[in-house]
Amino acid sequence: MRYADITDRLANLGGDKWALHNAARAAIAAGDPVIELTIGEPDITTDPALIRACIDALNAGRTRYSNGRGEANLIEALIDTYRPRMPEIAPGNILCFPGTQTALYAVMQALVQDGQGVLIGDPYYATYEGVVRATGAHVQPVPLRMEDGFVLQPDALAAAITPESRVLLLNTPHNPTGAIIPIEVLERIGDLAVAHDLWIVCDEVYEKLIFAGEFASPLQIARLRDRVVVVSSISKTFAATGFRSGWAIGPEEFCDRLLPISETMLFGNQPFIADMTEAALRGHVDTADRLRTAFARRAGIVQRAVSRVPGLRADMPRGGMFIMVDVGGTGLDGDAFAWRLMQEKSVAVMPGSSFGAEAANLVRIALTVPDEVMEDAMTRIADLCAALAVPA
Repeated sequence: MRYADITDRLANLGGDKWALHNAARAAIAAGDPVIELTIGEPDITTDPALIRACIDALNAGRTRYSNGRGEANLIEALIDTYRPRMPEIAPGNILCFPGTQTALYAVMQALVQDGQGVLIGDPYYATYEGVVRATGAHVQPVPLRMEDGFVLQPDALAAAITPESRVLLLNTPHNPTGAIIPIEVLERIGDLAVAHDLWIVCDEVYEKLIFAGEFASPLQIARLRDRVVVVSSISKTFAATGFRSGWAIGPEEFCDRLLPISETMLFGNQPFIADMTEAALRGHVDTADRLRTAFARRAGIVQRAVSRVPGLRADMPRGGMFIMVDVGGTGLDGDAFAWRLMQEKSVAVMPGSSFGAEAANLVRIALTVPDEVMEDAMTRIADLCAALAVPA
């Protein structure tokens, strides 16, 4: 039978990147007490006030069709949320989507096509390559180095730009490394975007989960706003991953052009979820504060434990919900280390290869289990390294 080219472009970019996570889930289902440190699922529940807002909206009959842009009450809440960094924001600058992933997919469909390039810092979130290649475009990786705190360096970006480049995809705070791009670096990156006529797409889903430093968005730089698109959601900030409520913020012309794509895919997010999202944005829910405190504390547990284990290296992330560990000193790459760790010690972490070529010797640890479980996991990791006879 015949299929569209997209099925070939994405053939190895879906569940294949999560093979170890899926194997861990299968082991858990079979009774193996695996410590799961693979995915970014907050370990606290959605705030009861937000659940009540969703139920109230359902009971009020908010179950009918929405529209392509999103519910008016949510759009107004987003205007109030983003006005401090974009004073001129208006309804025409906003489109609502069921989650950041859908927003990214639609945005890329509007900006790139066959033969064009999207610049992305490597390591990068596992699904980014898929949303790029779905359009027929290709990823142009920009190396992110541990010695630079995994912050995108303007010189490295400049070296990666080619005539094919159309979009720079940023993620700050960064998944998987936890890096935060400072405003002064965003300024220099913006200069390059202007000089080479690049769009800047910035995934800011972790903006409230910062341990050290300050969050900065390219939307704060007025001269760049005609080429900046920001995507985000309630998934991480409000521990509401399953509700799938996100948005894109961009220039009005861009949003007008994106709207027919959005309307072809879907018509906004569900009204009852939009009402819950408005409640989250306008309320005083402390979920992000609790998560930020817990994730920073657990990152410290990992970093201190790693510092005592020969062959391992990790620096404290500055935000997000993950920490990257360099395992190259053990003699294994990230894939081999991660699989042995699960098979021999029942600890599941993500191999760095899921996040790009630059992460080949790394593993990503999710900071999403209680402290005592994280301590246990680090003991098992140390035991594996001891069994590997890594010299001190």
